Amino acid sequence: MPQKPVTVYVVDDDESILRALKRLLRSAGYHAVTFRSAEDFIDSAPAGGEGCLILDIRLPGMTGLDLQEKLDSSGAKYVVIFMTAHDNPQWQERARKAGAVAYLKKPFDEQSLMDAIDLACPIGL
Repeated sequence: MPQKPVTVYVVDDDESILRALKRLLRSAGYHAVTFRSAEDFIDSAPAGGEGCLILDIRLPGMTGLDLQEKLDSSGAKYVVIFMTAHDNPQWQERARKAGAVAYLKKPFDEQSLMDAIDLACPIGL
């Protein structure tokens, strides 16, 4: 299957989630890149800041919500899908106000994630 034009970045501190999402995304034809922390993403993400970002809210160090704010203020153009195992109404509201495309509660099914990616990156997919 040919690669789709959008890179999907996944940031989560759980290695098993990173492996599973990378496999799923690659099987769907996406170029998937994973990171274990917000800081790793900042240090390694390509200049220009574009793509779809699947971002865990609770991360060691910088939170996913803080990373989204930092990226927005830097002018990066990532579309963000948040995921969390620890739901919190304040986080939902903060993510919504920041323009997140989706807010997924773990565990979520594959179709929910793929639907969110289709919403986040409809051009060329």
